[in-house]
Amino acid sequence: MFRSLALRVRRNHGFAQFAAAVVTAAAFIATPAARAQFTPPPAGTQVHDPSVLKPPAGARVAIVEWEDLECPDCARANPLLREAADKYHIPWVRHDFPLSFHSWSFQAAVNARWFDTKSRKLGDEYRDDIFAAQPSLGEDPAKMSDFTQKFASEHGIAFPFNVDPQGKLAAEVKSDYALGQRVGIEHTPTIWVVTDHSKGAPFVEVVDRNKLYQLIDQAIADTRSAVAAKTTAKK
Repeated sequence: MFRSLALRVRRNHGFAQFAAAVVTAAAFIATPAARAQFTPPPAGTQVHDPSVLKPPAGARVAIVEWEDLECPDCARANPLLREAADKYHIPWVRHDFPLSFHSWSFQAAVNARWFDTKSRKLGDEYRDDIFAAQPSLGEDPAKMSDFTQKFASEHGIAFPFNVDPQGKLAAEVKSDYALGQRVGIEHTPTIWVVTDHSKGAPFVEVVDRNKLYQLIDQAIADTRSAVAAKTTAKK
């Protein structure tokens, strides 16, 4: 009798443990969904030095970007930024920010600057093409090197074995990286719409790329209003 009673108690105890485990697991699964529902959108970059967040001389509105040529998200953003710059006829200022865990991004940035010495248009075409080729290059520096040789050959250029013998181009890439650190860059791509003589914000980070055109429209309107007000004041 006592043995039968003990067995029933153990069985009931086991069922109670199982039931408690099911309740705990259900609560654990439900918790992240509840948290996700109230998760705030990602915060923008905390800018430490805004001095370079401005358009080139003579421009009122521009796109300013820090990029890594091996960064998949930079590759995704690249066609949109190219399209926006062409649509609005505004400058697109591209800064290098090669991340240390990307095996060939630094050398690719050096290569792009070598093509810049031939023409800035050619350098930007190399950047655009290497972004487009990213999936086939993977993380293999040799594949990036072969891509670069082929790109040069297709444009009738002999790409040198030692592209940067004096380290000048590498120094320029490092200078861009250091500039990004001074600004406060923490990830790539980091993109701003910047203005000059604007009645609105002098620079706005593009956190949601779906709003890029909206931000550019607002920047153009703000600078146009500021210029009109300045002209009226002079009369």
